[in-house]
Amino acid sequence: MSRSLFPPTTPQDCHARGWDVPDFVYVSGDAYVDHPSFGSAVIVRTLERAGYRVAVLAQPDWHTADDFRRFGRPYLGFLVSSGVIDSMVNHYTAAKKRRSEDVYTPGGRAGKRPDRAVIVYCNRIREAYGDVPIVIGGVEASLRRFAHYDYWDDRVRASILQDSGADLLLYGMGERTILAAADWIARGAQAWELPSLRGACFMIDRPPRGCLQVPSFEACVSDKRAYAEAFLVQYREQDPIRGRPIAQAHGRRYLVQNVPDMPLTREELDATHALPYQRTWHPDYDAAGGVPAIEEVQFSIAHTRGCFGSCSFCAITFHQGRIVSSRSHESVLEEARHITQMPGFKGYIHDVGGPTANFRQPACAEQLRRGACAGRQCLFPTPCPHLRVDHSDYIALLRELRALPGVKKVFIRSGLRYDYIMADRSDAFLREIIEHHVSGQLKVAPEHVSPRVLACMGKPGRDVYDAFVQKYEHLNQRLGKKQYLVPYLMSSHPGSDLNAAIELAEYLRDTGHQPEQVQDFYPTPGTLSTCMFYTGLDPRTMKPVYVPRTAHEKALQRALLQYRRPQNHALVREALRAAGREDLIGFSRHCLVPPEGARPAPYRRERQKEASASHATRSKGARQAGTPVLKASPRAKGRPGGKRPSR
Repeated sequence: MSRSLFPPTTPQDCHARGWDVPDFVYVSGDAYVDHPSFGSAVIVRTLERAGYRVAVLAQPDWHTADDFRRFGRPYLGFLVSSGVIDSMVNHYTAAKKRRSEDVYTPGGRAGKRPDRAVIVYCNRIREAYGDVPIVIGGVEASLRRFAHYDYWDDRVRASILQDSGADLLLYGMGERTILAAADWIARGAQAWELPSLRGACFMIDRPPRGCLQVPSFEACVSDKRAYAEAFLVQYREQDPIRGRPIAQAHGRRYLVQNVPDMPLTREELDATHALPYQRTWHPDYDAAGGVPAIEEVQFSIAHTRGCFGSCSFCAITFHQGRIVSSRSHESVLEEARHITQMPGFKGYIHDVGGPTANFRQPACAEQLRRGACAGRQCLFPTPCPHLRVDHSDYIALLRELRALPGVKKVFIRSGLRYDYIMADRSDAFLREIIEHHVSGQLKVAPEHVSPRVLACMGKPGRDVYDAFVQKYEHLNQRLGKKQYLVPYLMSSHPGSDLNAAIELAEYLRDTGHQPEQVQDFYPTPGTLSTCMFYTGLDPRTMKPVYVPRTAHEKALQRALLQYRRPQNHALVREALRAAGREDLIGFSRHCLVPPEGARPAPYRRERQKEASASHATRSKGARQAGTPVLKASPRAKGRPGGKRPSR
C-alpha cells in the first residue's frame, strides 16, 4: 500500500507533500496503525480534516533527543501519548513481571517504548526545543491527571502534567478537545482562555473561581483518608452536564481540571468513523510482519462509546464517561461493507461492540438533561427504576449486518452486561444472540460470587448471574443449540479475603467449572478499586475494606480458583487451614483437595473421570462450533490488547 495514503512518518514524506515543517508532531508509544480503534489515528485524522499538517513520530528512540528533532521544530507544537494503553500496564503483569512481547509494536517486539512514556517523551522534547508547546493526552495522561496511586512505585505520584512539564493535558475522548486545543495554540495560547477549554487540565498559580478544591497532592501522600476523599470528588464530578471544575494543589501551584467535554453527537461520531483510515499498519512495518494488535480489531466494528455499567475496577467511567453515544445504522453498515472488501475477510465480522456492546443509548432520558447521578449507579446494586432497558435498536442493527452480501456470521466479543439483559422484560435479545451471534460458547464476567466482593466491584449479586445462566441454558434447549457459558473470574480484588476466595472455589466445585485462566486484580490508575487497594477504604462510604496485598496471599487466592490442579494442592491446603476450613480437605464429595500424600479414593477417581469426560464433551461441542473451549483472550493471559468480553 502506498505510503502517500498515510500520515507522514519521515521528513521525506513531508517534503513530498510540499511541507517545510509540520504544524504538529504527534509522538506515540505505539507503532502507527491507521484504524479507528487506535487513538493516534483518530486524533491525527481529525486534525488533518481540520486542515492541520501533522507528522507522526511513532516509537521514537528516547535514549537521546536526536529522534525528536526528526521533523525540525513544528510550527505549532508537539502532541504526546503513550499509546492505546498505559505504558506501565503495557510493560508489566499484575505480578509486576516484565512482559515478553508488545502487540502494539512491529513484530510484537518488546522494549520499543520507555516506562512512563509520556514523561520521558516530554523531557526529550524539552531537551530538544525548550519552550515549544506540548499537549499530552491518551489513556496514560487521562487517568493520571490528578495525584494518583502508582502500583509499580507503590506510592502516590503527582499529576502527570506536573511531572511531564507539558503545557496542557487533554482527558477523555479527544476529537473535539484536540481541535479546541490546536486553535488555542494557533491563536497564541492565552492563559486567560484556559478555563474555557472543556476536557482539559492545566497548572496555574491560583485556581479560577468556582473550582472545587480537593485535598492537595501533599495531603494525599501523607493521609490515605485524604486521598480517598479527593478521589471521590474526582469520581463524582466526571460528568459533562452537572460536573464542576476541580483544583488540586501541588506545592505552590494548582492542577485545574475543567468540566468534561460532552460526548460526541451521533453525527459527529459517524464523521469520526468516516475519516480516510487505511485500516492497517503503516508500510514502514511490513518488513517486520506488521503490528499484531490489528488482529483483534481488523474485522471488528465499534458502534458505541461510554458505559453506565460503572464496574469499580474499570477506568472507562473516568475516561469515556457514563453517557453512552452510538453511531447510526448507516455508518456501521458502511464500515461493514468496507470490511467485506478487505483482503483476508472470510465472511466473519468478529465484533460489533464497544465498552459494553448492548448499551446503545443513555441509561435514561434525564442523563442528557441533568447528567448521570452522582450518588447512584444505573445498575448497581439493582437497576435504577428510571433505567431505560431496550435492545430493539441493537437487534435491528445486527439483523441488517447479517443481511449484507458477503457476511456469513456476526459475532459479539465485547462485553455484554448480563444484568442489563436480565432487566429486559423481553427475551428477544438473548434469543437473538444465542441463535445468531454465539460460536459454541459465550464469555461473560460475573467476576465473583461473594456478596462483599461484588459490592466492592459494583457488580450484581450471584442470584442475577444464576438466573442468567438458567435462562441461557433454557433458551439454548428451546432453540436446539448446544452452547456454553465461560465465566471470567477475578482473584484478590479488594474485599476478597481467603473466606471469599473459598466461597468462590466452592461455587466452582458445585457448578463443575474449571477455569483455565484467572485474572488477578490489577490496580491501574483512575479506578475506584485502585483507590480501595491503596487506602483500604471504600471512598463511597469511608468504611474499611480488606485488601490482599502480599504476593503469597494472592497466590493462595488464585490457587483456590484452580484447586483441581495438582500443582496447586499445597497452596489450597494452606489456604483452607489458614481459614479454618479443614473440612474441605479430604475425599468426600464436598472436599476441594485430598490430604498430603494420600491417594484418591475409588469414587474420587470416578468423579475425576466423569469431570474429564464432561469437559471433553464441552470441548468437542465448542470445537464443532468453531471456537476452542476456554480460550482466554490476550488480556486474560496478562497481555494487553485483547478484549475481555462481557462485564
